[in-house]
Amino acid sequence: MAKLYFYYASMNAGKSTNLLQADFNYRERGMRTMLFTAAVDDRFAAGTITSRIGLTAPATMFDAATDLAALVAAEHARAPLACVLVDEAQFLTAAQVDQLAWLADVEDLPVLAYGLRTDFLGQLFAGSARLLALADSLEEIKSVCACGRKATMNLRVDADGRPVTAGRQTEIGGNDRYVALCRRHFSAALAEG
Repeated sequence: MAKLYFYYASMNAGKSTNLLQADFNYRERGMRTMLFTAAVDDRFAAGTITSRIGLTAPATMFDAATDLAALVAAEHARAPLACVLVDEAQFLTAAQVDQLAWLADVEDLPVLAYGLRTDFLGQLFAGSARLLALADSLEEIKSVCACGRKATMNLRVDADGRPVTAGRQTEIGGNDRYVALCRRHFSAALAEG
């Protein structure tokens, strides 16, 4: 029986790299996959999953209105798929996560979702919250704080490197906007901000 997997981590932990490696493993064995990435993530080329170490792959973009189940079912009917992989899974809606669970349960397709667990204030994203509730397997991808402890939090910083303590939940950025920290240093940085 296929499963829904949620691989979560702080920023810069290698989530996209892990997704692209999993995709390569399937394709190397002659199996077809379908990749998705959030349309809101405009840091690199649209419709592309890009890792910080330079790996890339084309992907279908999704937004809140995308019917993932219908897209996958149509592609699976055209030619069998072995796996569905979703990058930036925190941007999924709860309904879309339900669709991914349906793909695993009814279509018997493994679904591997990769994303952030929490935002820059330590609050769950809607997609991540639903994945934490429904996924058959939850796996944390480890990252490291500057102190050497496990980084679990994402601190948003301004252009001068100062902590940002208010704003929209979604603001796309990389190392220029976010720093992965352990909970202790995250809390200290927010208190100073």
